[in-house]
Amino acid sequence: MQYTTLERLGARVSRLGFGCMRFPTTPDGAIDEPRAAAMLRRAYDAGVNYFDTAYFYHNHTSEAFLGRALKAFPRESFYLATKLPMSVIDSLQKAKEIFEGQFVSLQTDYFDFYLLHALNGQRFDQAVEQGIVDFLVEQQRAGRIRHLGFSFHDSYEAFERILTARDWDFCQIQLNYMDVDTQAGMKGYALAERRGVPMIVMEPVKGGALAALSDDVAAPLRAARPEKSIASWAMRWVGSLPNCRIILSGMSDEAQVEDNLATFGNFEPLSESEQALIVQTREALRAKVFVGCTGCRYCMPCPFGVDIPGNFRMMNEYAMYGLESRLEGDWRFMDEPERADNCRRCGKCEQACPQALPIRARLADIAARMAQK
Repeated sequence: MQYTTLERLGARVSRLGFGCMRFPTTPDGAIDEPRAAAMLRRAYDAGVNYFDTAYFYHNHTSEAFLGRALKAFPRESFYLATKLPMSVIDSLQKAKEIFEGQFVSLQTDYFDFYLLHALNGQRFDQAVEQGIVDFLVEQQRAGRIRHLGFSFHDSYEAFERILTARDWDFCQIQLNYMDVDTQAGMKGYALAERRGVPMIVMEPVKGGALAALSDDVAAPLRAARPEKSIASWAMRWVGSLPNCRIILSGMSDEAQVEDNLATFGNFEPLSESEQALIVQTREALRAKVFVGCTGCRYCMPCPFGVDIPGNFRMMNEYAMYGLESRLEGDWRFMDEPERADNCRRCGKCEQACPQALPIRARLADIAARMAQK
């Protein structure tokens, strides 16, 4: 197992972290505890010593399961990470109640890594104003939190503001070879590196999308390294970035555990020629996009409430990766007024679009596609 030493934190951590968001489940949706525990044991025995969970995972059951499962290992032999669910925190008192409950669920006296979960600019401001950040700093001084950081989903500008607001011990962002310009992206990576803030990476395989490339896109990767899985290319791309210190993988079956252990058991950074193949893969995926929207938002706001860039982003993801379940989920979780079928074809968006995209026609295509569901 490859390890990284977080010098500022005095921690020697496996570069592969076990994300506890996607355990195997039983037909009723509950965690398949015998299988999941065996997967944790296999990873631990192979040298994985970083386990990441959160209040929401597996419908609020991941923390309690992990607390039971990790009792099999000496507490000082692993690092435990969990998160404060900022999306449901409306007061310091609520934060304190959830925080205390996490100690009970995880059966521990301290958290090695504790994160404000899914921060964006607004949630960070709220955490500061309500005294939540100050409270967590106090808990760190008391030894109940060893290292304090945040996970992030917002724009680069929000990331820069949050990262530079205080001296964080670490940060966690979504990063993979397709999301270099998404959210914090590579600009955020570079900022954290300059400031000496260790980075933990989530979604290195983009929720599984980069493990299931179409045959035409995957062919050059398979030809170059037929013995390597397609997923391993994505893991190695992230692992080749020096300040991506821990790479989280939400492993949902035994094969994924074995594949990741093979990747990080004898880690090989991408060579120059392999980096070029990743660029070629990125370009091949981007060539499949449904519409060439850059997300500039000149078309917004729509007079009728349609989230034009959001609809295009959803369909571009589907066109590139072909994941039907993700398309359905994105549509289901989009607020109804924001959906493409609310377009009234007024044309205001097309007058503002710097790329002269046929926005109305493409929104109609999306509406027709989703009406078939």
